[in-house]
Amino acid sequence: MAGSNGTIAPLQNVALCIKALERAIKRPQYLPGMVCFYGPSGWGKTFAACFTANKYKAFYVECRSTWTRKAILKAICKEMGIAAARTIYDMTDQIIEHLRMTGQPLLIDEMDHIVEKQAVNIIRDLYDGSGVPILLIGEERIPVKLKKWERFHGRILDWVPAQPADIEDARVLMQFYCKKVQVGDDLLDRIVSMARGSVRRIVVNLARVEEEALGMGVKKIGLKEWGKRPIWTGEAPARRLAA
Repeated sequence: MAGSNGTIAPLQNVALCIKALERAIKRPQYLPGMVCFYGPSGWGKTFAACFTANKYKAFYVECRSTWTRKAILKAICKEMGIAAARTIYDMTDQIIEHLRMTGQPLLIDEMDHIVEKQAVNIIRDLYDGSGVPILLIGEERIPVKLKKWERFHGRILDWVPAQPADIEDARVLMQFYCKKVQVGDDLLDRIVSMARGSVRRIVVNLARVEEEALGMGVKKIGLKEWGKRPIWTGEAPARRLAA
């Protein structure tokens, strides 16, 4: 999770993502070199992937739902700083050559979009042609979705599930998003419980706690001070009907 000063907080999913790519980097050459880091939305996978890409100087591409096969390859070329050729065939060769030359890993975020576009074999071609480690980041069901492509599925070295944010993660996040206020363990524990593993929801709640506490004129706040104020869960409030 990126703090306001650009620092990445040492959350547990950052460590897991790093270890996933390291395993592919350090594998014997006779083993497959693709790994998949997956989990529910909001669990901090993208932040972990960005940190991992920076740490290993890897090429990082976050896919979009509207992208075609050609758009995927053009985005990879752009990330690599090379002028994209006109055809899918030539771009594939360009990327493979650049990966071979640099040996840098490739990280593909939002892999689910590629699956939905039936474009997974583009990534397999890049891997088969270059042999560089490739880290795929996807949602919770991505391992099941990829079973449809047996030749792709068989090239996965490891499946690494993201973990739900816990109170230790919340304490780290508090250093970035609630700097001006000390949050009691009882309130922090309630936030973690209501967030259901989501780093994003914890961050939103910490920001709200800081705002409320400063408005109350207090520097320390626990469940007692928080009172009946709601904890944000991502659910829209029910409409209140007029009497």
